Amino acid sequence: MPKIAFSTLACPTWDWEQVVTSGINYGYDGVEIRQIGGEVDLLKVPAFKPSQRRASREFLHHCPRPTGSGSFVVCGLASSVRFDYPQREERDEQLRIGKAYVELAAELEAGFVRVFGDVVPHASEAVARGAALEQIAEGLNRLGEFAAGYKIDILLETHGDFAESATVKELFAKVESPRVGVLWDTHHPWRFYHEPPEITLLNLRPWLRHTHWKDSVTLPNTQTLASADRTSPAEQEAHALMSGHRHADYVLFGGGEFPIDQFAGLLKRAGYDGWLSLEWEKMWHPELADPELALPLFPPKMRSYWSHAE
Repeated sequence: MPKIAFSTLACPTWDWEQVVTSGINYGYDGVEIRQIGGEVDLLKVPAFKPSQRRASREFLHHCPRPTGSGSFVVCGLASSVRFDYPQREERDEQLRIGKAYVELAAELEAGFVRVFGDVVPHASEAVARGAALEQIAEGLNRLGEFAAGYKIDILLETHGDFAESATVKELFAKVESPRVGVLWDTHHPWRFYHEPPEITLLNLRPWLRHTHWKDSVTLPNTQTLASADRTSPAEQEAHALMSGHRHADYVLFGGGEFPIDQFAGLLKRAGYDGWLSLEWEKMWHPELADPELALPLFPPKMRSYWSHAE
């Protein structure tokens, strides 16, 4: 059974101590850190300042656990680093930030840093598309080379234009660093590109190292769970950080249209043993249920789906 994690997107008001204690109490094996206390730049989070990192790591190690429970770890850090900027200076700055995240990940004993592609020209614009993919691959390779010294993986998420798995495969033909892999947000290719999961896995399998899980429904154009407001400050922030961010009408895991059993069975048959991480995007969608409701539901549901998958 793969290990179960959650993204801190679910709990935008929690501090580091509450993230750890709640994750343990809710039955998780680990946490994927995207933000703490509403701050998405983890290099600015007080608990992760260089002078506080040892204390934060020690709190993680020694936080009380229920009898019989296993370890609780930081499985990875989710950055806003992306290499789709056309300006070399901006890509160099993204590389500098990525390196700082790698150093933080190593100090927190995490396994990876998540990055984005994030947007590329359409296939009809062959020259511009080829140049964009070369630039993104270069950024991934440079960051992967640096991360190798820390034994940290750099994982590109299926997000934005890279939610189309054929685009990921096209990009990875140019990626040489063995430390660079793929984070499969299982929802995105299915929802935004209507990809059959078998096709997505076929395209991503050589590089697959981590997965995100979420659920959503299809509503009429005149009705959304966000009261038809897709330009809220939170969503504007998401778009500013991630140019490929797209709206979906999310619901509690297992309560929507996402075929969890189909994806779980496919990954189980493929021998996948990476993390299964809930990404409850309350940070970007404040109308979603609070973490006290959403987070405890996922571990038993995901474990049940996985154990019954064939």
